[in-house]
Amino acid sequence: MRLTQPALCPDPPQWRDNIPTSMGYAEIVHRAYAGENLTQLTADLVSQVTGPMVDAGALLDLSTVLHLQGGALAAEGAVMQAHALQISRSFQILHGSGLGPRILAFVTAGDFMANTPLDFLLRGSDAVLILHFVDANLFALHDLPPHDLAFVAIGESPENAMILQKLGQLLKNWGGPIFNNATEVIASLSRDSVSAVLAAEASIYAPPTLRMSQRDLVAQVMGEDRAALKFPLLLRPIGSHAGAGLCKIDTLSALAAWLRHSDDAEVYLAPFVDYRGADGFYSKARVVQVCGKPFASHLARSQNWMVHYLNADMAANPDRRSAEADWMAHFDQDFAQRHAEAFAALHRIFGLDYFGIDCAELPDGRLLIFEVDVAMIVHDMDDETIFPYKKPAMQKLFAGFLQAVTAACR
Repeated sequence: MRLTQPALCPDPPQWRDNIPTSMGYAEIVHRAYAGENLTQLTADLVSQVTGPMVDAGALLDLSTVLHLQGGALAAEGAVMQAHALQISRSFQILHGSGLGPRILAFVTAGDFMANTPLDFLLRGSDAVLILHFVDANLFALHDLPPHDLAFVAIGESPENAMILQKLGQLLKNWGGPIFNNATEVIASLSRDSVSAVLAAEASIYAPPTLRMSQRDLVAQVMGEDRAALKFPLLLRPIGSHAGAGLCKIDTLSALAAWLRHSDDAEVYLAPFVDYRGADGFYSKARVVQVCGKPFASHLARSQNWMVHYLNADMAANPDRRSAEADWMAHFDQDFAQRHAEAFAALHRIFGLDYFGIDCAELPDGRLLIFEVDVAMIVHDMDDETIFPYKKPAMQKLFAGFLQAVTAACR
């Protein structure tokens, strides 16, 4: 389905000739997700970067292919990406006719989870996404490509803190339309800061989260205040996502054993919240807010407390898909209405034009917040024969995002 929007640039502008073109990380990830063998694509990209004239766009795409492989190949992908950025700081990704809004995204080096997934959000549109890479050596914003709207797309992480700070200083007097021009807010979306700022919201429960060095945690376990530790508790390495390194600790002795074998210098410590429903399942939702309006992204269900969409085995369980389909179909009238106060509070507190949350419902009616982030992956890649309800829900989200962008460009 083609998302419609007015053509903001009716004739192909000549400036495009001066910006390397990338096929885009969304296109490459879609192919990989569908099970396509990327050998031929890799060979084609290699041929474009090994000649006398190196195609910087192909070099960026090759880095994406390598990032997807993980391990040592991902490290090679980072090197390829660095080479591409030495040639150019700006890259264009054309969607459809390329005659729609031109979105200039301030991004940073990394894989496709390092920045807001704009390339996924623009699927089916005619937009031009211009990636402009910045880093901690940023001192000025010169020679930016022509655009209709800018977007601060850098996600929160310890590595990005300095980049966000410097970018924020340069954007203080930005004159044109821009989304998420609140770098200090983005930088504050760490798990401990989010839990602290949401602590007073009656409609929300964000488990109190502490950032602790392993040294301090050992001192607490060995000291007189160890009785203050309440079990079960969760330990999560700083900067990790998708459950990587996340551990549920049930006893003091189990915590001591974890400390003996862990190499993590710092962790987040939070109480474990049993959010099982009456049916015995844990249901974890991803919701995206666009200019204050919530949209359904996915609902993962599992009998395991550490539930993520990829480990919930949704494809093999029709009952779980049925629950997700019903949740998506009635999202506006049910979930969004039931938690309208919580969504309004999130928009009021963070004030971002775009962000995502991972959440669940508590028996007392509050919205349980696991994470708030601007770089959560949202996509329409699931097999339509197994997930026929997903595509319409995601197209609704994409259309809502494009509508907000287009309105801001006028």
